[in-house]
Amino acid sequence: MSKFLPLWPDQASTMAGQVDALYIYLLLVAGVMTAIIFLAVTMLAIKYRRVPGREAHPIEGSTILEITWSIIPFFVMLTFFIWGAVIFFKERTPPADSTEVYVVAKQWMWKIEHMEGQREINELHVPIGQNIKLIMTSQDVIHSFFVPAFRIKQDVLPGRYTTLWFKATVPGRYHLFCAEYCGTQHSGMGGDIVVMEPQDYAQWMAGGPSAPLQETGKQLFTQLGCSTCHRFDVQGRGPNLTGIYNKPVLLEDGRTVTADENYVRESILNPTAKIVSGFKPVMPTFQGIVSEEQLNALVAYVKSLNQPPTGTAGLQNQPAASPAQPQNMQVQ
Repeated sequence: MSKFLPLWPDQASTMAGQVDALYIYLLLVAGVMTAIIFLAVTMLAIKYRRVPGREAHPIEGSTILEITWSIIPFFVMLTFFIWGAVIFFKERTPPADSTEVYVVAKQWMWKIEHMEGQREINELHVPIGQNIKLIMTSQDVIHSFFVPAFRIKQDVLPGRYTTLWFKATVPGRYHLFCAEYCGTQHSGMGGDIVVMEPQDYAQWMAGGPSAPLQETGKQLFTQLGCSTCHRFDVQGRGPNLTGIYNKPVLLEDGRTVTADENYVRESILNPTAKIVSGFKPVMPTFQGIVSEEQLNALVAYVKSLNQPPTGTAGLQNQPAASPAQPQNMQVQ
């Protein structure tokens, strides 16, 4: 149908069909409601039109009729909310097996880095049939990552991470837009999502030299002196970071937060914002010292510490944290 009557973009992701079905349902219900109202107004206008010589009589209200035209439309409209909420939570809950990709937006380009270390600008290569989770932030103003063929859109904000996921179903090249006005060249801030067969994607991924993102983060972790305080035992001035990602963190003020990407990011840039229980606020800020790309690498490294050591230098044979030591995450 799209070849001869392109009413909407191609459906190229697992969510596209669900979003389109909800949209068509909204149009159908709106059309039916409009037709019913139009017919009712027309019939009543004809039946109760003014006729010379006929005296008008007041019409008493009908409780049954009023309840009927209130309750039935209420439940019809409620289906919009339920269906939309189901799709919303599906779109906002990345599957556990998703491949993570970091995205940095800036005026006026998209900078993308894969966990394997491959970097792209205004292009994102992905394999067909693989869940892809985008971890996005902005270097300057608010942007919005929008791929019409996938029916996905998410604001990209400065100072924090937002996430988005998709699974491409059709190979091809699909346009990427910025859907938030971001400056004079906003209209030129575009790109492409290139969906490839798995074997072609593997060949593309192996096409150039690159270091895994977590290895880059590990080198930065050492160069910036983080390993001096964040040791892999209980002797450091900062918490042991092994295994703390996505775990609860007990703070000095009694609150408990989750050590997700945004918490790790905030702890690097504003380490005194949330002080971990049992530790002093001695960590300096790295605001203005590390770039967004370096920050992504550091976050990826901290996340990798949840995995068992696989021969990575410096991570093997490290003693586990004492049971008395809180398993907290605060880069201080």
